[in-house]
Amino acid sequence: MMAFLNKYGGQLASKTFEHFYISMIALLIAIIIAVPLGILLSKHKKVANVVLTVAGVLQTIPTLAVLAVMIPIFGVGKLPAIVALFIYVLLPILNNTVIGVQNIDKNIKQAGASMGMTQFQLMKDVELPLALPLILGGIRLSSVYVISWATLASYVGAGGLGDFVFNGLNLYDPMMIVSAAILVTLLALIVDFILSLVEKWAVPKGLKVTK
Repeated sequence: MMAFLNKYGGQLASKTFEHFYISMIALLIAIIIAVPLGILLSKHKKVANVVLTVAGVLQTIPTLAVLAVMIPIFGVGKLPAIVALFIYVLLPILNNTVIGVQNIDKNIKQAGASMGMTQFQLMKDVELPLALPLILGGIRLSSVYVISWATLASYVGAGGLGDFVFNGLNLYDPMMIVSAAILVTLLALIVDFILSLVEKWAVPKGLKVTK
């Protein structure tokens, strides 16, 4: 084990950072797009159903197939991997945002409107805070997904810990595979733990979406 770490320790560290970078960029883009879009779609149930259905269908496509489709469009490297991963983690965040806003008691919205709040103020000061627990739940779920799926990004030359997994398979080296799998798992657990702390900090104790 020590001999393996002495030989590959530096590479494991760099590949772990690369894996984290690819995953978090895809997750961040998904959050920036999915949360505002989810709030907007929550106002139009029929459109929301169509968009969520399309997003759900896209998520059923095998990851390798999506990565393969990205190559003719974006070439090889980190960009096609980030785009593919973004597509995969969009649905949980989008779905939770739509549900979170739609489940807010209408009386609360009407009370805000009767106080003279604009639509933007209602969204910022009422809808978003009350929907936050569900939104953050979707983000936490997506963070675990994106870190695990980012392993396949190695197929399009994006790097990450997937390089160790596939090199281990090619070289029949179980230690390479196991070490990468352990690091991917640890990375997912650490990110989920950090997001759980963010959730505790951002969501007031006892706050729930009124159904």
